[in-house]
Amino acid sequence: MLPSVFTAIGALLSLAGLAYSVPQIGSTTTITPPLATQTRLSTGRVACNNSPDLCTRSYNNITHMGAHDVAFLRDSSTSFSVSGNTFYNATLALSAGIRLLQAQVHDSNGILQLCHSSCSLLDGGTLESWLSKIKAWMDINPNEVVSLLLVNADNHPIGDYGTVFQTSGISVYGFTPALRSATSNWPTLRTMIAAKNRLVTFVTNIESSADVPYILPQFNYVFETHFEVTTSSTGFNCTVDRPSSLSSGSGTSAVSSGFMSLMNHFQYNEMAFGITVPAIEFIETTNSAARNVTGALGNHAVRCNSEWGTKPTFVLVDFFNVGPAIQVADNMNQITPTGRIVLSTAQLTAATSGGARSEFQSWFGAAALAMGVIALGYSVWL
Repeated sequence: MLPSVFTAIGALLSLAGLAYSVPQIGSTTTITPPLATQTRLSTGRVACNNSPDLCTRSYNNITHMGAHDVAFLRDSSTSFSVSGNTFYNATLALSAGIRLLQAQVHDSNGILQLCHSSCSLLDGGTLESWLSKIKAWMDINPNEVVSLLLVNADNHPIGDYGTVFQTSGISVYGFTPALRSATSNWPTLRTMIAAKNRLVTFVTNIESSADVPYILPQFNYVFETHFEVTTSSTGFNCTVDRPSSLSSGSGTSAVSSGFMSLMNHFQYNEMAFGITVPAIEFIETTNSAARNVTGALGNHAVRCNSEWGTKPTFVLVDFFNVGPAIQVADNMNQITPTGRIVLSTAQLTAATSGGARSEFQSWFGAAALAMGVIALGYSVWL
């Protein structure tokens, strides 16, 4: 009885306060990405992933900058939810140079839904709708290779994902590697683009299937660093955290075995009831390209490059526009990018966006989040 009461209270507070359950795939930010078919330089060279220099590089020899929990906005559409991880939506992220999109997928009455730990806390809409928007972006940007990382929070079978990928239309771009396990033999971006197989999809908690060979179990191919970081001085390291089968070894040995690397670089604040929220007060430093500043993205990337003997393949950050984080990927790739939109590197707030939010509203939203978590009975990492 008590959990149901808390759930009801949490739901009411959410609706009355910060509207945590409002689907928010489309940001209210009025920025329109360019409708260019492909980026061609004055020299006639065609760019791949915003640089002609990347066309001849293999997929696993590039640092792909990623947006962590990019389906969960902190903007006016969510009343600047304290649990949001990005100021701009997925397609704007792509237009700004982000090439890895990560999100959590939950079950909502049998539907694959983008939800932040729970659909009662923050709802990003259906996976199908989100994928449709990414597919539309890829349609008008044919020289771009995009990667997805989906957290299969409720352990849906791979076939359910295959159905959604097909109905959204994005399956036409799915890339299938030659092997179902870690390999250092990946094609170049140009090869993937020419074959029109330029979407690489990793999903957690699934088994591979010949029926949907383009949906890849993440830990068959990728290892990652620690992701529950609350102290930047020690948390941002290069130790293998997952999969558990590799955690006793080094990143160097994992790389030599053909695994690609994912460097998590986002920081949390711990709150009551086991809740953690993005540590946005440190984001300027966290996403900085500085190489000599503890806790900075640039410092973390350089250290992992040194420890592993190769640059990180994937990097995940919150609030990707701040920094901007993409500068670190450009430094790792040693490129001068072209063909991107330029987003403000400032943090979005109710004040800067022309809205108003009282301290009461802010407290009310936090209370809604807390009540929902109590009802759910587990810790939530946002």
